[in-house]
Amino acid sequence: MNATDRTPADLLRSALAADPARPLVTFYDDATGERVELSVATFANWVAKTANLLQDDLAVAPGDRVALLLPAHWQTAVWLLACSSAGVLADVGGDPAAADVVVSGPDTLEEARACSGERMALALRPLGGRFPQPPQGFADYAVEVPSQGDRFAPYAPVDPAAPALAVGGRELTGAELVERARADAAAHGLEPGSRVLSGLPYDGWEGLSYGLYAPLAAGGSVVLCRHLDQLDEKGLAERRESERVTV
Repeated sequence: MNATDRTPADLLRSALAADPARPLVTFYDDATGERVELSVATFANWVAKTANLLQDDLAVAPGDRVALLLPAHWQTAVWLLACSSAGVLADVGGDPAAADVVVSGPDTLEEARACSGERMALALRPLGGRFPQPPQGFADYAVEVPSQGDRFAPYAPVDPAAPALAVGGRELTGAELVERARADAAAHGLEPGSRVLSGLPYDGWEGLSYGLYAPLAAGGSVVLCRHLDQLDEKGLAERRESERVTV
């Protein structure tokens, strides 16, 4: 990857320039049987649309806080990179009452109502499907995002020294996040083409790093598994083989 990359959005741009067709995020939900594979180009398109939604429809500005009440999921990964692209702080599992915008999955809607700002809800259904009935007081992400632009340009340059991620009681700047992701990638021998299988939740740095940031920083990809405990040893071995997992 480009040594000058200083934000997660920079890492994604470098990945897109290097090989847009390669897989970046392969997502499994072992409770539903869902499998989704997103190439770098497809993932970047979702990120661009979501960043446009943040900047234009939700009117966020650099320095704003977006509480992400979401599990380890491919759409959560999209939101993390969209927040970076728009220069806003992604507060993973953060207090909705302290956030300018809250983004909630279907299981945290009541908690998310504490946000006095804009509220976005994700059904987390297969293929990015919408809610059968939109939750009262929330916009449905699956309804709002398709019409957004396929390319994104922030109104102001993103500052690598500004807070980019809050998780586990700690805030990281964009530059610190990239540095830590690169260090994790090196510690586990990740390199271009590496395939990381992660069943870790997105509620701490380790899960976020190995489930997204470290593979991205290394030029690799992630096989992100939700409800992995429902897969037996044989099924796990078969997935490792079929997905060409290296780590």
